[in-house]
Amino acid sequence: MESQPQPQPQPRRPRGFAATAAAAAASVSPTGTPSGSAGAPTASSGKGKREREKEKERTKLRERHRRAITSRMLAGLRQYGNFPLPARADMNDVLAALAREAGWTVEPDGTTYRHSPPPKHQQHLGAFPVRSGESPLTATSLKNCSVKATLDCQQPVVRIDDSLSPASLDSVVIAERDTRSEKYPSTSPINSVECLEADQLIQDVHSTEHDNDFTGTQYVPVYVKLSTGFINNFCQLADPDGVRQELSHMNSLNVDGVIVDCWWGIVECWNPQKYVWSGYRELFNYIREFKMKIQVVMAFHEYGRTDSADVLISLPNWILEIGKENQDIFFTDREGRRTTEFLSWGINKERVLNGRTGVEVYFDFMRSFRTEFDDLFAEGLISAVEIGLGPSGELRYPSFSERMGWRYPGIGEFQCYDKYLQQHLQRAAKLRGHSFWARGPDNAGHYNSRPHETGFFCERGDYDSYYGRFFLHWYAQALMDHADNVLSLANLAFEETKIIVKIPAVYWWYKTSSHAAELTAGYYNPTNQDGYSPVFEVLKKHSVTVKFVCYGLQICSYENDEAFADPEGLSWQVLNSVWDRGLKVAGENTLSCYDKEGCLRIIETAKPRNDPDRRHFSFFVYQQPSPLVQGVICLPDLDYFIKCMHAGDITGDLVP
Repeated sequence: MESQPQPQPQPRRPRGFAATAAAAAASVSPTGTPSGSAGAPTASSGKGKREREKEKERTKLRERHRRAITSRMLAGLRQYGNFPLPARADMNDVLAALAREAGWTVEPDGTTYRHSPPPKHQQHLGAFPVRSGESPLTATSLKNCSVKATLDCQQPVVRIDDSLSPASLDSVVIAERDTRSEKYPSTSPINSVECLEADQLIQDVHSTEHDNDFTGTQYVPVYVKLSTGFINNFCQLADPDGVRQELSHMNSLNVDGVIVDCWWGIVECWNPQKYVWSGYRELFNYIREFKMKIQVVMAFHEYGRTDSADVLISLPNWILEIGKENQDIFFTDREGRRTTEFLSWGINKERVLNGRTGVEVYFDFMRSFRTEFDDLFAEGLISAVEIGLGPSGELRYPSFSERMGWRYPGIGEFQCYDKYLQQHLQRAAKLRGHSFWARGPDNAGHYNSRPHETGFFCERGDYDSYYGRFFLHWYAQALMDHADNVLSLANLAFEETKIIVKIPAVYWWYKTSSHAAELTAGYYNPTNQDGYSPVFEVLKKHSVTVKFVCYGLQICSYENDEAFADPEGLSWQVLNSVWDRGLKVAGENTLSCYDKEGCLRIIETAKPRNDPDRRHFSFFVYQQPSPLVQGVICLPDLDYFIKCMHAGDITGDLVP
């Protein structure tokens, strides 16, 4: 009997990169030349390559879209659901937290089961099978919770999709669909055309909980910042009647105190170590009459050199004269352009300021203030001192200078090309054993570039190379060393006085892998690094209070969010990192105006009602570009806002 030929197994069809390689091999003839006339590439092969490139770009956009939605969901669950999600949480963490909340047991390997029915108040969370690619917190599913809760408690079969990587954000637990999911379909925010914003989801979840009643919450003092311009460039009180009227209006609102900027460029304007405090003495006497606390800001930066500013306060004139002879005392970008917003911290220990170093100049100014107003410190009238550590008083590099043409949402430029910082970089590179690394990146774009337009900040760009990691670590370390040096002297000048440091809120490009805007500002915080923890370790050393900007509801939809901004995600990372180190936190609003929901969001951020540790801001600073008495305010009902911060018994809503 003849043997039957054995059927040959069918070869697997190559996929992904293997398919691309096979197609390329098929287009090459046995002689090694591509198919087609004269060995030239055919039109079809060129067209196929272009299509593959376009598909890669579309894939990147879909990935960014998905990450943007994931980030909003994580922020909402952390802030309003009190879910203990890690900083780099993926969807496995989210689903595990939701399952545990619904009464399920989730093992470390993903095995999920239930021992007993969930508590009555949580049954609606466990009644939904979750499909791959869908979110369990859609608006439709939340609104239909009461209907689904009446269904029988048949347990869906849960399995893990082994084709997904555990470390990927695409790693999700997939539940088998049953007849209930067919009867009650839900709309996924990932698949829907118009994505729901995080604030819309939270509004659905907490529509009955958020009744605008903050009775019984913690008391958060509210300070109002005096508008710049009451002290002129000769350190004289320019408008005494206007000051009295402003303070009287503040007093009627029951604010706790006043924030006053003490400008280095005014007090020590004409000659080194010649300090004129007369205007501030008169101003403080007026504030004393109204029995309000004072927080002073040691303002070592420039103010008002923008198109919209009506007041200009530069650095001291004698500093600018030195700068004419030695421009390297100022921060410098790659093209050699100088910014006079703040002195480069490359000169912090260089005696180039008439025989003094940068930190000595700051210390002498602070010591002069402490001596001049010793009586106000003794009375307790001055309750805290904020130390300006960079542009706008914030701890950062001047990488977003509007004078240089920067406009939101540009990534900014590195500011390390003055000769003093370059010398520091050369020493660091030599110590590392790679002297050729003593340079700034040459492919980091310009002030208004987008990350994907540069070779340094793009996906898998040079920011994550060996050189990139070295440079960014050095750049961030220089920022932290500056803070450490100045705060050490500030603690000597202001013994037993609360010290405040303002941290910038660089939230644009936060949803990209490189976090380009934060990198140029001096915070080494890409997706694979935590750039804020080292900074807060330095601040913890000096027991400072961290002041951070609150952005209310200023989150754009995905379609309009070209900057991949995430102010809520950044706030969550910063606030939790500060609180985890036992530091106090204060808040401050932006100069842009807020709607009713924005005001409530600020209050909720200042003292979250569902925080089991009852953490809250130590105080809040309200600021606006013009005096309060002019009637133009950034908050729709400032009186209500202050009462809520003070935890009074308030009813009603904010005015629309």
